[in-house]
Amino acid sequence: MKKFIIHIFISLIGIGLISCELEEEVFSNITTENFFKTPGDAETALISAYDPIATMYSAAAHAVDFSTDQIYPRPVVARDTYTLFTYDPNFSSQKSFSREFESPVQVWRSCYTGIERANWVLLKVPDITMNEARKTAILGEAYFLRAFYHWMLTKNFGEVIIKTKPSTSEAEVYNGKSTIPEVYAQIYSDLDAAMLALPSFSQQVPQFGRPSKEAVMALYAKAALYNKDYPKSLQMAESVINAGTYRLLDNIEDVFDATKETLARAENIWSFESIRAVPGRTSQVHSLFGPPNSAGVEYGNASFGSAFAYQKFYNSFDPADDRRKLLATSYINRSGVVVPQASITPITTEGVLVRKFRDPNSIGGAYETNLTIIRMADVYLIAAEAEALAANGATTKAYNYINTVRRRAKLGDLTPGLSVTQFVDAVIQERSWELFAEADRWYDLTRTGKFLTLVPLATNNVFPTRTPQPKHRFFPIPLDEVMANPNLEQNPDWN
Repeated sequence: MKKFIIHIFISLIGIGLISCELEEEVFSNITTENFFKTPGDAETALISAYDPIATMYSAAAHAVDFSTDQIYPRPVVARDTYTLFTYDPNFSSQKSFSREFESPVQVWRSCYTGIERANWVLLKVPDITMNEARKTAILGEAYFLRAFYHWMLTKNFGEVIIKTKPSTSEAEVYNGKSTIPEVYAQIYSDLDAAMLALPSFSQQVPQFGRPSKEAVMALYAKAALYNKDYPKSLQMAESVINAGTYRLLDNIEDVFDATKETLARAENIWSFESIRAVPGRTSQVHSLFGPPNSAGVEYGNASFGSAFAYQKFYNSFDPADDRRKLLATSYINRSGVVVPQASITPITTEGVLVRKFRDPNSIGGAYETNLTIIRMADVYLIAAEAEALAANGATTKAYNYINTVRRRAKLGDLTPGLSVTQFVDAVIQERSWELFAEADRWYDLTRTGKFLTLVPLATNNVFPTRTPQPKHRFFPIPLDEVMANPNLEQNPDWN
């Protein structure tokens, strides 16, 4: 009989290490010492590093939309705590309803799980004997993923733990937070490495859901914008635009058409690839939207009527704006009858349906529609904002970038002669119309401070009063993580 140690991590980043000794005879086992040996091991480990994205994009990544001025939830199972800003550091309501999987708790867990797995890839794969070009690409993808996970963490929680080595001992799991500039420095470093390692989209054998070099530059542009590093943001956004490998589709509806996902990849630089035929590779997000009781033929075969757009947001669109077609104030039910707005949902007579996540051929709640993470319209708007702020003026180039997006929407060009502040405000508004319900708006509102003034205006008869506070700029770090790690401090505003 042999003695061995089973390490049980109560936190997905390894916080709170507990050990227990068992008397067991071991016939075979997989460890980090005997696993990373073959090219197949390298590929499997990389897939494992991608896997937490599926869990995060099942619901948690989009739950932040419920805090915005675009989307609101049916007030059940703790979703209204985001709309009303009543969540606490323990995420008590989410726990009581077993909904941590669609909360910032899951963002924290998924990201640190992904970081840990990416770290093992970066540590072990260099020593594997395999095709060198493929090894380089695997390492590039791992750097990209580590940057993405750290970016998701800092834009949700602010100061977070930077982790660049896998945990091989108990002492290595108790880490403290780093400052936001330090987190962005690490993100930049990882993206620099990924950019050198990954091929252009035009040179890739299609591997859907994996980043191209342009995806690296697009994430770099967005991260730098959040970091207020406008010259770097502009440089990276223009690198994507000038590469010519991605473009805006002629019809905005095609971006979200489940039957045209191959065409849509011309605009969708990086997405969560939802596959209805593979269990666990779809998302609950699709089912949240659409009429309740799966009543809308075009929406899918399992929709809950759990999320809608504000009437005020719908009214903000120019009637000529093609993007308003991705919202609806009526639907056709399975009997072929048009259901008017007043009857869309029993919670309000002002329900507006979001049409970005439809799949009429869904297998129950398993949808094929991909969830965009970064797309070309986003890059043009990043370039417009970064150019204006870097140049301290709304230049002709900045206008050209925003007008490219507006023209696709069948709108006229933006009013000329705006000040920098007016122009940036116009870009933020354009982003709202273009990227609504894509898990983006909350971060635009928080990075600009506009959440304090714009969110209170987004009300209806379901949520007549909404009062965000400055502390809601970032979510509280899950209390379980703070209690498990003596070196981890809660965000000061949430103490």
